[in-house]
Amino acid sequence: MAIEEALELVAKTGDLPVPLHLRNAPTNLMKEIGYGKDYAYAHSYENNFVKLNYLPDQLKGKKIYSPGKNIREAEFQQFLKIRWENEYDY
Repeated sequence: MAIEEALELVAKTGDLPVPLHLRNAPTNLMKEIGYGKDYAYAHSYENNFVKLNYLPDQLKGKKIYSPGKNIREAEFQQFLKIRWENEYDY
């Protein structure tokens, strides 16, 4: 199950830093060091999707969730394949 895999991953890796592009930049210093740089708001894009890494850099490319074997999740699996193209093996 995805939540169990995620918890196991956190237990192994500990607290990893949030990618800079996902961090809020309320001060000029934070902006200068890259907080929020290259962030893309998904709802401003077609299909409300943007290819952006949301995991810490050390986990880039890690797949935690795999759709199950039922009609609804098969639809979601197709959605993920189309959106992520070759990033993950769905």
